[in-house]
Amino acid sequence: MSTMVLISLAVMALALCLTFIRLFRGPSLPDRVVALELFSSILVGIIGVVAIAADVALLLDVAIVVALMGFMATIGFARFLERGGPRDD
Repeated sequence: MSTMVLISLAVMALALCLTFIRLFRGPSLPDRVVALELFSSILVGIIGVVAIAADVALLLDVAIVVALMGFMATIGFARFLERGGPRDD
């Protein structure tokens, strides 16, 4: 793998770890929802970089599915909060 691929994967892995911390230590439920969306976005980026580096087009389909699942989870949480779900903010 090239140096730029390794650097981008390292930076995204660090961002993924920090997002994971925010996901569990978030002060409120909306903060955790935003962290979950960021987590899935970073994961899509990692899968995309690996797909380009390995020259495997099938991984791009996996990235699309992960992005759609993250989006649908965010929409579900937003509807849950909109309908008066428990809030701790």
